[in-house]
Order: sequence, then C-alpha cells, then structure tokens
Amino acid sequence: MLRQSLLAAAVAAALLSTACSQDRAEPTAAAAAPAAPAAAAATASFEPAINADDFVTHVKTLASDEFGGRAPGSPGEEKTVEYLKAQFERMGLKPGNGDSYFQTVPMVETTADPSTVLKLTVDGKPRELKFGTDMVVGTRTGEAKVAFDDSELVFVGYGVNASEHNWNDYAGVDVKGKTVVILVNDPGFHAQDPELFEGKRMTYYGRWTYKFEEAARQGAKAAIIVHDNEGASYGWDVVRNSWSGAQFDLLAADDPDPRLPAQGWISGDAARALFRDLGHDLDALYRAANRSGFKAMPLKASASLDLDSTITRKSSRNVVAMLPGAKRPDEAVVYMAHWDHLGDHAHEGHGEPTTPTGEDAIYNGAVDNATGVAGILEIAGAFAAQNLKPERSVVFLGVTLEESGLLGSKYYVAHPAVPLEKTVAVINLDAMPVLGPSRDMTVVGFGSSELEDLLKTTADQQGRVLRAEATPEDGFYFRSDHFNFAKAGVPALYAKGGDDLIEGGAAAGQAAQVAYRDKRYHKPDDEYTPDWNVTGVVQDLEALYSVGRTVASGERWPTWYKGNAFRAAGDKLQAQRGRTAETAPANPAKPLP
Repeated sequence: MLRQSLLAAAVAAALLSTACSQDRAEPTAAAAAPAAPAAAAATASFEPAINADDFVTHVKTLASDEFGGRAPGSPGEEKTVEYLKAQFERMGLKPGNGDSYFQTVPMVETTADPSTVLKLTVDGKPRELKFGTDMVVGTRTGEAKVAFDDSELVFVGYGVNASEHNWNDYAGVDVKGKTVVILVNDPGFHAQDPELFEGKRMTYYGRWTYKFEEAARQGAKAAIIVHDNEGASYGWDVVRNSWSGAQFDLLAADDPDPRLPAQGWISGDAARALFRDLGHDLDALYRAANRSGFKAMPLKASASLDLDSTITRKSSRNVVAMLPGAKRPDEAVVYMAHWDHLGDHAHEGHGEPTTPTGEDAIYNGAVDNATGVAGILEIAGAFAAQNLKPERSVVFLGVTLEESGLLGSKYYVAHPAVPLEKTVAVINLDAMPVLGPSRDMTVVGFGSSELEDLLKTTADQQGRVLRAEATPEDGFYFRSDHFNFAKAGVPALYAKGGDDLIEGGAAAGQAAQVAYRDKRYHKPDDEYTPDWNVTGVVQDLEALYSVGRTVASGERWPTWYKGNAFRAAGDKLQAQRGRTAETAPANPAKPLP
C-alpha cells in the first residue's frame, strides 16, 4: 500500500522540523548520507500485511536518537505522537477519541534535587545517604519542598496487608508520621516458601506501587524499600536510572490512590550497613518477615529529609485510533502498547547522577517499547487492509507514562474512548523478543482468561505451545499497561515470543533474556542493532492479530477463568451490559514451571 505523496511530504516536513540529531543506524551502500529515521519512514512504502521490514522501519524510527528516548513532555513525545498519528492516517483509521487521535493526560513533572541527602540518626549517631549511590527519594505530592525531622524508622517486613492471606505486616503498630522500611516482593519469596501467597509467582502485593500505597493508607510520613536484585528482578542501576531526573504523576484529581509525602529506595549495601549498626542481621530479618505472625519492629533510628523539587504542570498524550465495526461499532477490541521511555538524561533534567560527561545519555527504548508500538502499527495495517471489516470496532491505543507507573493506561481506563463494559478484550504488546522464531509463546499471567483459548488455536496452527513466563517471581503481569484494564474487569492478554528458540533452545532464549535484563533494560544500550532477528516477532504479531480478529468478528464475550482474581470485576462489567454472564470454564491449566 503506497503512501500518498502529499501525506509523505507533510509528515516528512513536520517531523524534520523538530528533528534534533542524526540516527546512528548502520550506513547504507549509497554514497549519500542516510536519511534521518523519521524522514525515511515518512517516504517509505509499507505493505498491508504484517511485514518484518516494516516492523524494523518503525522501530528504527521510534528508537532513534532523533526521538530522544521518547520521554513524556519532551520534544521526543511530540515526534512520537505525531509519527503515530501520521501512520494511522496513512492506514485510513479514524480518530479514536471523538474527532482527535490524541487524549490529553494532565500530569505533574517532579524533578528532585540530586544533591539531596537522607539524614539518619542510627542509635544516636548521624549518617547520611547520598542520592543515586545509597538511595533515591522523591515525592508525589506536587509540593516543591518536603521536609521533616526525626521521623522514627519502623521495619514492617514486606509491608503487606492482605486479609485473604490472613497477613498484616502493620498489625499492632502505629506508623502515623513515621518512616517505614519495606522489603521488596511477596512474603515467601526470599524464603522460597511455596505455601505463602502464590509461592514463586509474584502477586500485586509484591509490587512497589502497592507498598507505597499501603504505607500511605497507614499514615506513614515516608516509605523506603530495601532493594535486592533477586526480589526486584533488576539491579540497583535500574532503580537509579528510573528514579533520577524528571518523574511524572497524574494529578491527584485523576488518581485517587493515597500518596506519601516522600517515597524511595535504599540500596542493599546501605540497608545492610544500617541494620548492622542497629545490631540486626538483614538476612535474619528476611527470615523473620517470611514467617506467619511477623510483627513490625520499631528501630532505634530516625530519618530527616529536606527535599527540594522542581514542579511543573504539564500534559502528555495517549494516541487513539479506531477501525469502526461494521455491525456493532459500540463494542471494541483494544490493541495497546506504551510509547514512552526514559528520555535523554543529559538534556531533560537528569544530569550527573546517571550520565557522566561523554557517556551515551539517550535511553532509546528499542525493545522497551518501540517493538510493541511497531507491533500495533503492523497489526493496525493488517486490519485496515481487510476486505471484510470486523463486526466490532478495533481500537489501537498508544499510551504514555508507563514507565512512571502505568499512568497513561490508568488515565485511559478512567476516561475510556469506548466504555469499559463495551470493551470486549485488551491485547497488550510490550518488549517483544527479537531473538528469532521460537517453539513456544510466553503468556504473562498464564491461566487467566478465555483469550488464551483463542491464542492456543493459533499457536497450534503455528506448531507452537503456550507457556507461563519463566520467572513469575518478577511480577511482569503487574508491570505493564494491561493490568489497569484487568483491575477494571476487562479480559486482557499479554503474550509474546517464548524462550525455546528454534536455534539454541530454551537455554539460549533464557540466556538472551537475562543478558537483556542485565545489560540493556532501562539503559542507553537498549538500541536497535542490525543483528536483531525479527522473524519470530512476525509470527507473534500474526498470532495476536488472529486473536483480535476472531473476537472482533464474533459475538462472544471472552471471560476470566473461574477463580481468577479479576473475575468479580469482569462480572460487574457484564452486569452493566445487562447481559447474562456466560458460564466460564475453570482454569484449564495451572501455570507451568
């Protein structure tokens, strides 16, 4: 499908007018200098079918230095959202938010002073923790100054209050006005106890977002999470890179969840030193916190903080396009991917803590998540080219602020273009593997809904099997945007290529995933390179396209499996539709090891 020449010229002009640098892609054989990625994409000819070359073109554009790491509120956002709009217009898709392709997401940008120190008094002796090295701290209050003195430290184990698990780390202790110190992940994780919570599989109680929310509900002044690589599933550098510089939040009016005056992380080394000076062994505290009946422990230490932040009211944008349904346009299937990443740490307020002079400071986010955005563009093109249009509408949603806590999708769920009770299913694309074809597909949160039954049919046709994620303790189900839809009851599918590679098997696939996590995830090295093998991604996209096409072309409403945590919310949506809830099967398969 050829791009109309007038549109090509307009898009090229718009994108080139805001371009800031040349792409670092490999040179072509031509003698002339290669075109910047946005200009190259603007004049490209895209095929209607899902296509590896087109996928790469999108990724190279979105993950180029020209787009500056796609930080919300930055020039990179403007390039990104205009690129997506141009692509959707090229395909003939309609604006999905009334007469606009954009949904404005009001936000607050908060940049903490990197010279901030957290002052502790430990058994009567002063100690200072440095920002970036020993700790990171910030505020979600929108206040330019947060200050407090001598807030008592209380160790609250995993900081979980879960009545269904008969577990309350806050039982018998008053933490109002105090600073709570919390372990990451779920009770049972560090003890490898399969009888606690869901054993190896992380629940939402293990996520840092929950822990800060619960601490706020308990009235704490501040909360500090103790980092460890295994419990968080990433290293301290990821914490430092993600929490330094500009941080984004929804306005309090749009996000009623409770907020702390101050929240952050302390490195494992700093935590061990703190507890050692108090006469405690951190490993022993891990063991104690993993036992039923654990009691929170006041510490002979206090915290003082004088936090100055630069506060700016801004807005970001979700991008929404729609292919209207032929028979039931008020019902919709949603494909989604987050377009944002961590930006340019040298030029967007991040500065010295993470980018010493001369180092690459652009966090390009090629895998995370230019691949997902390219994926929904390819799937959108395939839908747009169908001769027989689907009966239901298909929405293509590029959300912002995922890296800030799934905030763009949270805003959309609160202000949906299609009412949630009319949203049939959500299919999320995030960090697609570029390792080549695999014998399996990974379903994150395996065993959740009937969408997996549809995916299994397509996987069978491809000669592949469905498997649970290899590391359920990492909590990936709660770390991507479909989670907000799931909490609201909309059946959600998050699936991608598996680890069992055709070339190298599961060992090679898992080793490659670990290498990405350790060397490129949330780092400047997450860039497109010519050695990417995207043949497996094409298979994955075809499978996810098939699932959505089946749902969009039928009348059935997929449901959560019986026993799933989101089934009750799904039933409420069914009641709002005025439909009789269909009998859903029990979970046909427990997550595989």
